[in-house]
Amino acid sequence: MTKSRHRVLSEPRVIEARQHGLSPSDVNPGALKIVHAIQAAGFSAELVGGCVRDLLLGHRPKDFDVVTEAEPDTIQNLFRRARLIGRRFRLAHVRVGREVVEVSTYRALPNVGDDGYEVSEGDGRILRDNVFGDRDSDARRRDFSVNALYYDPVEGVLLDYVGGFEDLNAGILRMIGKPARRFREDPVRLLRAVRFASRLGLMMDAGTEAAMPDARLFLQKVPPARLFDESLKLLQNGYAEPTFRLMHRYGFVAELLPEITRHHLAGDIESRTGLVMLALRSTDDRVRMGKPLNAAFLYAVFFWRAVCDQASRFTEEGGAPVQSLHRAISVVLAGAQSRLTIPRRVTAVMFDIWDMQRHLEKRRKNMVTRLLEHRRFRAAYDFYLLRAASGSADQTVSNWWTDIQKASVSSRVQMINDLAGGRGSGRRRKRRRRSVK
Repeated sequence: MTKSRHRVLSEPRVIEARQHGLSPSDVNPGALKIVHAIQAAGFSAELVGGCVRDLLLGHRPKDFDVVTEAEPDTIQNLFRRARLIGRRFRLAHVRVGREVVEVSTYRALPNVGDDGYEVSEGDGRILRDNVFGDRDSDARRRDFSVNALYYDPVEGVLLDYVGGFEDLNAGILRMIGKPARRFREDPVRLLRAVRFASRLGLMMDAGTEAAMPDARLFLQKVPPARLFDESLKLLQNGYAEPTFRLMHRYGFVAELLPEITRHHLAGDIESRTGLVMLALRSTDDRVRMGKPLNAAFLYAVFFWRAVCDQASRFTEEGGAPVQSLHRAISVVLAGAQSRLTIPRRVTAVMFDIWDMQRHLEKRRKNMVTRLLEHRRFRAAYDFYLLRAASGSADQTVSNWWTDIQKASVSSRVQMINDLAGGRGSGRRRKRRRRSVK
């Protein structure tokens, strides 16, 4: 945590872009073309936000966003392939070749309760943000100072109204305005704060950090579908482990995923060899290696202990093990949906991962081949590997499943036949029909 003086300038600080390594050649061609076209039509237009921040840090931006004084309808008239989207925040998507560039209009500062401005609830949360203003007000209503830098590639200058350039050089993440109020306006800013801090290696200034623990209750006001989307951004950007540690530190995990804090052991989320930490580190490794990610895998880890505890209670009440497990899965997922709208395509994979754990553990002869051919086998197997590495599953069994995947056909048959009990053919035994006399 570090201190930073909050400065809002009446006129922007103008910084020569080339002196800090920025040039038009760094900009996405589609975004550059749009900026030129808007300026040629007589309107101001710049690049803004994360793309400018990342360029200054030497990173390759994922997206290039354009901001302008031209309103959405004007943008649609300027570009034949423009499409207006959004209700809470109306903007344009302009297609240039195969690229889609987001173009937004300068926003005015919030004025809660004023007719014609965005409608806000009694708790101060912004519901609509479609009152347009100038660049000065647009800079002040952005979330963090490092995200409020404007780059004009035509003039070759950076425009800084809120000290973002100074904060970025100092490695500081500072909320613009009063942090408690800004977090209340849009609680997702809490999640963005930990994402930027962990991914960019920034230190939060004292005021921003001090407001975060109390503001965590505002997350309950965010629509569950949006929280799920934001959680994916947090955990699939290659910095899941440090991001999760910050979320746990500020109490966000307890708000979004109480199943973790209620059911997981302390070692699961504090030890480097804990189940949750191993899963997060594995996810980060896959991102760095360019491998695909499966959202269901991480969520299967997060809810695993809750499912096991609930299944144990149902079994103690007299339920059969398999039925108790399936019932527990339904109960746990139903509870989670009130906070995170997890899509059916994700929960279906989670179910298969959990359901296959008992089959992997028992290694029945007549199930091995079918398990290896199951479309979810790899995810379930990786899940079992993590459990074994964390000490919550049999390492010998884990090694056996690893070996059988590498074995030749004849060796695989032998490994299956060497298992105790059951039939090695993999076929179900047919029942003999009773003759009716």
